[in-house]
Amino acid sequence: MTQATLAQTVASMLLDVKAVRLSPDKPFKWASGWNSPIYCDNRITLSHAKVRTAIRDGLAAAVKAYWPEVDIIAGVATAGIAQGALVADFLDLPFCYVRPEPKKHGMGNQIEGEIKAGQKVVLVEDLVSTGGSSLKAAEALRDAGANVLGMVAIFTYGFNVASQNFAEKGLKFYTLSDYETLLEEAKKKNYVTESQMITLQEWRHDPANWNI
Repeated sequence: MTQATLAQTVASMLLDVKAVRLSPDKPFKWASGWNSPIYCDNRITLSHAKVRTAIRDGLAAAVKAYWPEVDIIAGVATAGIAQGALVADFLDLPFCYVRPEPKKHGMGNQIEGEIKAGQKVVLVEDLVSTGGSSLKAAEALRDAGANVLGMVAIFTYGFNVASQNFAEKGLKFYTLSDYETLLEEAKKKNYVTESQMITLQEWRHDPANWNI
């Protein structure tokens, strides 16, 4: 399966199981305060065996293709934990996960699981928006002495700010599908009208200031 075909297949699956919902006429409100015509919750894919397996296989194939020297898989809490564990199990690799910040009790861990200095790590995330959570996880792993090779994720909105943030931190990333491919699949399935497509494309160019 080519990269383009995989992106189309994953986008179609996300739409079919309603892991991604498009609502250009009644936008969602993100925690950031942004109004958005799209809402993505890839944890829903875990409830659908065929979709879950296809995503696991895609993520694992990306890890092997881009970072075959990987020693350990790290999930980004919280949504990347299950996806990362599935990939690690499939590749027969150790697994850990990274919290957004250290616990305020017990051992005060931010990284849960065993990580050793010098180990080559690939992060697994479910979704890339601005890249903030992923880069925090990478920083924590680097502070622990790990060699972070890169990150794989299911889906990205393709914001320029994300690409800039990853580039500034020297972290390469790969996603199975993206916003443009999702819109193409939504159009094929008649999930959105032509006017709604225009709205969805307008949001993508300036999400922070977008309003209907």
